[in-house]
Amino acid sequence: MLGAQVSGDRVNFSVWAPKAKRVVLQLNSEQIEMTRSNDGIFRTEAAASAGDSYSYVVDDSKPLPDPVSRLLPEGVHGPTEIVNPDTFQWSDEKWRGVAYSDYVLYELHVGTFTPKGTFDGVIGKLPYLKELGVTAIELMPVAAFPGRWNWGYDGVSPYAVFAGYGGPEGLKRLVNAAHALGLAVVLDVVYNHLGAEGNYLGMFGPYFTKQHTTPWGDAVNFDDANSRPVRDYVVENALYWLREYHIDGFRLDAVQQIKDDSREHIVAELTRKAKEYGASVGRVVTVIAEDDRNIASILAPVEEGGWGIDGIWSDDFHHSLYTLLTGEKRGYYQDFGRLEQVAKALNEGFVFQGEYFKFWEAPRGTSANGVPLSAHIICIENHDQVGNRAWGERLTELTPVQARRLAAALLLLAPHTPLIFMGQEHDQRNRFQFFTDYGDPALQEAVRKGRREEFRQFGFKDIPDPQDPATFERSKLDWQLTAGQQAMLQWYKWLLVLRKAFITNSQRSGAARAKQPLLEAVFGDAKAPVKLRVMFPASSSETPGAHETDFAFNLVEPWQCTPGEVA
Repeated sequence: MLGAQVSGDRVNFSVWAPKAKRVVLQLNSEQIEMTRSNDGIFRTEAAASAGDSYSYVVDDSKPLPDPVSRLLPEGVHGPTEIVNPDTFQWSDEKWRGVAYSDYVLYELHVGTFTPKGTFDGVIGKLPYLKELGVTAIELMPVAAFPGRWNWGYDGVSPYAVFAGYGGPEGLKRLVNAAHALGLAVVLDVVYNHLGAEGNYLGMFGPYFTKQHTTPWGDAVNFDDANSRPVRDYVVENALYWLREYHIDGFRLDAVQQIKDDSREHIVAELTRKAKEYGASVGRVVTVIAEDDRNIASILAPVEEGGWGIDGIWSDDFHHSLYTLLTGEKRGYYQDFGRLEQVAKALNEGFVFQGEYFKFWEAPRGTSANGVPLSAHIICIENHDQVGNRAWGERLTELTPVQARRLAAALLLLAPHTPLIFMGQEHDQRNRFQFFTDYGDPALQEAVRKGRREEFRQFGFKDIPDPQDPATFERSKLDWQLTAGQQAMLQWYKWLLVLRKAFITNSQRSGAARAKQPLLEAVFGDAKAPVKLRVMFPASSSETPGAHETDFAFNLVEPWQCTPGEVA
């Protein structure tokens, strides 16, 4: 691995800069000329230790942080701090991971999950998550980003753990503590772009290419000239999280924007090597991806031309149910709103399998044949569906309590793989909004203007300012729960007890039938099924909660069970 590697009282430094004529290491107050090899890597060795600071001067550039920084204590523009990864005392040597078939994911943002906003804050809530019944926590990106707070998708240093969360040691403490309680840790990683502030990779080498474009500009260079070292940089990053942090798996952000025409797609290569590493150390490694195209082939094994990933964020269940519960028809919701779409999502995963998608003005999706329902990761809330709303409202504000109870039952008892967004399980009242803390004034104004223009077309005004610290503070969970919130939390716990007893180890099949206004669903094995019967309102409405009195559902089976009988 490149970067700074500690060896006794010496440190080996190496950085890939193929177009540079000269690279100088600035180590504390010392300047050391580095030696270039034919592969474009500059190397040197020096007396140094963990805690020392360094940066690189590439030709005539200003001092730059290492592309393989483990820690940036002064932020993304400051020097890299040397970290010795071997000093942490792990106690999870017997940990073998959690099988994907057992996954119940809990997505959280470290900075807003607890008042502390740190990894140690999350550790304090691990017993709560264990008692809830989830089996894996999914951390929104923790790689270093500009400023004090961010969702994490503007990260610019893929190897550096954000110092404000607790840095490398804090993340290791969190993973170690989670494993002690039997919880897996999945890390959200971003390989489709880097953020706009503090992105210095292009000053070192051809990390980006104009051969492809993305919503963020030039694509990461996975298939153009000199792309092999870039591919190695990304694959090694995944292995680094597995090796140094004992991470159990990855959620790959927006893989439809990872542009790669290579014979082996970078996602397939990363997945293959990550699973090979897991096999070599006797640990389960899981790879899931976000992709809104509804393409079944990427879930196929590598030998069948797929990417070999375990699961995919499958949005159609959310959109189908959400539109029925809220009556909303803006944006991509315009293509949903029919009860039979909920049934199709429950039966097949994808609702759109090649049909015309009005929001895209083009067909969307492929047949879902051959894709197990467990490969579809479904939700009723996630950071996108809440935070990318103009004001970040949750279902708590948008739907009546009985609708939320039903949504939870369909989510957690379906044969798919469920994901809970932090606070959803206790009817969290605080909104989750879009927040940033850019230092560049031009970028500050650009993000404000972009949010205003994005939502103006939908008639929204007074959009929260992403740069206002109050926007971040408003997004923190409120852990002072009311009696009503406690009741919803108990409902989630009970549903997860049922799931473990009747769904997790079943054939993971489902049969749903819809005939307006009735939806009937049967999940699990024939000998011990879970049956739900739902009576939806006869028509939708633009007024959230308008049909509260018309809405009803019941858990037909196993009606006779008590928590003690199925625990």
